[in-house]
Amino acid sequence: MEGNAFSAFAITALRLAGHLTAAGDQLAKPAGQTSARWQVLAAARRGDMSVAQIARALGLARQGVQRLADVLAAEKLIAYADNPQHQRAKLVRLTAEGAARLGVIEVAQAGWADGLGSAFTTAELDAARAVMARVMAMLESDGAAGD
Repeated sequence: MEGNAFSAFAITALRLAGHLTAAGDQLAKPAGQTSARWQVLAAARRGDMSVAQIARALGLARQGVQRLADVLAAEKLIAYADNPQHQRAKLVRLTAEGAARLGVIEVAQAGWADGLGSAFTTAELDAARAVMARVMAMLESDGAAGD
């Protein structure tokens, strides 16, 4: 019985992820970006992460993040900086233009989130987030993915 309920939860989460990505693409479009590029720009704002660290934090493949970072660097939205911890793994830093584009997206996202968020209580959203965080932690632990 719990397996069926979890399967329904997982299917709903996957559908939600698709909708959130599509909404993110629409929010990022006026700044000439996509959801994926937006995530890398936001991570670059920290200034102390390598591509591999950004990929791990986002749960994405390093190669995909590297491709996005290289495009963003070519467009001068991010820059690579020397990493005192690792000679070859450069740090990813947001440029002034990257920060400006990210700002445009974040203003749009804040209004969008306020509109959707007003349909729920904080307790409802916190409970949903807590369940998703527990599932992610279980999947990230050894062997939980059914390997």
